[in-house]
Amino acid sequence: MKQKTALAILDAGHSVFLTGPAGSGKTHVLNSFVRDARIDGKSVAVTASTGLAATHLGGSTIHSWSGMGIADEVHDRMVSDMSKSRQDQINKADILVIDEVSMLHDFRLDMIDEICRGVRGDSAPFGGLQVVLSGDFYQLPPINRGDSRQGGFIPSSNAWEELDPVVCYLEEQHRQDDDQLLEILTALRENDIRRRHAEALLERKQPRTPFDDPVTELYTRNIDVDAVNQAKLDAMEGDVREYDMAHTGSKARVESLKKSCLSPEVLQLKKGAFVMFVKNSQDRSYVNGTLGEVVDFDGDTGYPVVKTRDGRSIHVVPDTWEMRDGEKKLASLTQLPLRLAWAITIHKSQGMTLDAAHIDLSTAFVPGMGYVALSRVKSLKTLTLGGLNRTALMMHEEAHTLDETLRRKSASDTKQHAHLEGAYDKKTQARKKKRSQKKQATKSASDFGERIKEMRKDYPNAFKRWQETEDETLKNSWKSGKDVKELSEVLGRHEGSVRARLKKHYGDDVFDS
Repeated sequence: MKQKTALAILDAGHSVFLTGPAGSGKTHVLNSFVRDARIDGKSVAVTASTGLAATHLGGSTIHSWSGMGIADEVHDRMVSDMSKSRQDQINKADILVIDEVSMLHDFRLDMIDEICRGVRGDSAPFGGLQVVLSGDFYQLPPINRGDSRQGGFIPSSNAWEELDPVVCYLEEQHRQDDDQLLEILTALRENDIRRRHAEALLERKQPRTPFDDPVTELYTRNIDVDAVNQAKLDAMEGDVREYDMAHTGSKARVESLKKSCLSPEVLQLKKGAFVMFVKNSQDRSYVNGTLGEVVDFDGDTGYPVVKTRDGRSIHVVPDTWEMRDGEKKLASLTQLPLRLAWAITIHKSQGMTLDAAHIDLSTAFVPGMGYVALSRVKSLKTLTLGGLNRTALMMHEEAHTLDETLRRKSASDTKQHAHLEGAYDKKTQARKKKRSQKKQATKSASDFGERIKEMRKDYPNAFKRWQETEDETLKNSWKSGKDVKELSEVLGRHEGSVRARLKKHYGDDVFDS
């Protein structure tokens, strides 16, 4: 199925299972659908099976949103004892998105269904919500621990059978441009790995990367990643610049969000450092996985200037990661959307597109791990292997059976719903007009330097890093009774910046007292 057909089906209000190989554009389709649905005034609850996946979409975990937490079954009073705010979030939602469902147990999908029906007072599947499930069963499977309830993939659930989602199996390839690598990845998915495939991979085996430019190294363990990145940075000449993460929300939620954020709490950079963008920019100037080099630091802001592999220079500014419960923001982190890129774990590389990579699969320990790692790059020519074991070439057995069923249903659903594309085209044009009008009404953010100059006419210190002396002035003046407006004038900073800094020092409830 093509992306446009999938978007037309989603736009028509059908509940959908969105799937397809790595690089087929699942995240792009999800983001496009969510954006359009919100333009249309619908309330979209964006969730994922893990915190890491949730941050990529700016959502929360499905465990948090549904209120089921770590429970293995819906208890008698789970719905009745649920807080009013959570019930309101579930009731107000029109659409429920759950990403990375390969790692979601079947019994948990049944729990979500039961909770939604109970809260919304509607016996229809998921209480009448449009449900969008997204994921690839060939990637990481649900984890069964000995001390908890055992489960499998979500198509085994009663909720899946009753929902009977339209299957949108995306087949276009938007990442790999190498027929040989595509053949290997397809063979992994079809359980048809031959000797020539293994030999082609073993030909890429080298103890270390041979590429002239720095490339990202993928490892199975965090300890290897941290050691490589720190050693590379320490070996460089020049002064270290540090960028601290700012945050809002309760301590527990902030800590949970930090574990899911790919940018570090304290980002250390030097001129010449090899870095990776870890978020998709709104203006599409970079994506999650774009690589580059720090070539300078902005004289006004102190923020880095990164030159990407295709020669573009990007003035990097802080971005925000949020933990949301439906439409309600629970916590947020603000940091530069960068991390050192000499090394990263295979798990954290999920969803990324890498220009080149050196991958160590000698300690792969779960089926699908090799597939996730190999599918990050565009070509075998930009890939070297530090090691390879048998597990790296294994896929979950049940995934093969499921894949055949899903492909057949997607082919049938494509024919049945092809007529929806015409109506979708008309709505797309109307939305483009609405976005254009909104864009004209809002000052363009493309020229960051001009925006800074304009803002500094009123706030001389806008976008400058906070100094220790300023922090002392802020805290002493706040204690003496000055309000935010007065502090803004004293410090030459926007009132929003003053509020955020006060929350950093005194917590989110600083304005409640």
